[in-house]
Amino acid sequence: MQESETPILITGAAGFIGHAVAKALLSEGREVVGVDNLNAYYDPALKHARLARLREHEAFSFHKLELADESGMQALFEAREFPQVVHLAAQAGVRYSIEAPQQYISSNVIGLTVLLECCVRHNVEHLLYASSSSVYGDTEKTPFTEEDAADRPRSVYAATKRAGELLAYSYARIHGLPSTGIRYFTVYGPWGRPDMAPMIFAQQLCEGKALKVFGDGRQRRAFTCIDDVVRGTLAILEAGRPGGTPPAALYNLGAGEDVELLEFIRLLADRLGSEAQFDFEPEPPGEMRVTVPNMSAMQRDFSFAPNVTLEEGLSRFALWYREHYG
Repeated sequence: MQESETPILITGAAGFIGHAVAKALLSEGREVVGVDNLNAYYDPALKHARLARLREHEAFSFHKLELADESGMQALFEAREFPQVVHLAAQAGVRYSIEAPQQYISSNVIGLTVLLECCVRHNVEHLLYASSSSVYGDTEKTPFTEEDAADRPRSVYAATKRAGELLAYSYARIHGLPSTGIRYFTVYGPWGRPDMAPMIFAQQLCEGKALKVFGDGRQRRAFTCIDDVVRGTLAILEAGRPGGTPPAALYNLGAGEDVELLEFIRLLADRLGSEAQFDFEPEPPGEMRVTVPNMSAMQRDFSFAPNVTLEEGLSRFALWYREHYG
């Protein structure tokens, strides 16, 4: 990727994926402007630690801002020119969306609408935004392909992410705003979110506690290493605006292999030098049994394929976890 005089705006820059993408761009000599509200959905100390790594680069600047703050977002766009916007901010978490649906509507729908308006008014050349494998919802067909209907979400979170895709499509159709959505599949790795299973399991394994497993543990996931997520995201960003009429596209971005949850735990325990003990509990509403991506579109359009095996990815994650949490 070539060095550019114009900055890239990254929302959710203190988040798991946002931080990793920002770090990669900064390492390539790009200027990055980060936005995040630093909310307390999980420990803000981890978010501040991620930001500290980004602030090691002179080309990084940060704004604490709510996406739904229309005046604040418009002021940011009026102060700087952003040909490219990478929207990775969201209220995440399937289970929490059942408890606090309003937060998901505010961030994932209203906040995105504010951002779309900013992009249109300020002639953004390409909006790249995060969606989720959760949008596939109630379907028996696997692997998931981008052409699937995705019209039966199993959670409020999934519904808001699908709504975001439809909003982006409508802005592409009405205003010609080029946008590309990425449906990420179960991302794990260094600097991950502590509310996600890999971090929860790692903590429980290191503390010698029984692992709380919802359901029978035979759920299948395409656990995707953050390194592959960053490579795939940058491949799309470098390619630029999508073609077609309207200029809107969607891509799956996940691992090339899927495993049962219990196998994932076994591999993680081995790398942490622990032995897993299980405490099985009923499966909560909203969870999907299988999330497996068809990655042919990424290969076709960007010559991209994930190349980090689960064994290697978990080794990297375990090493970081030991270093960061002792």
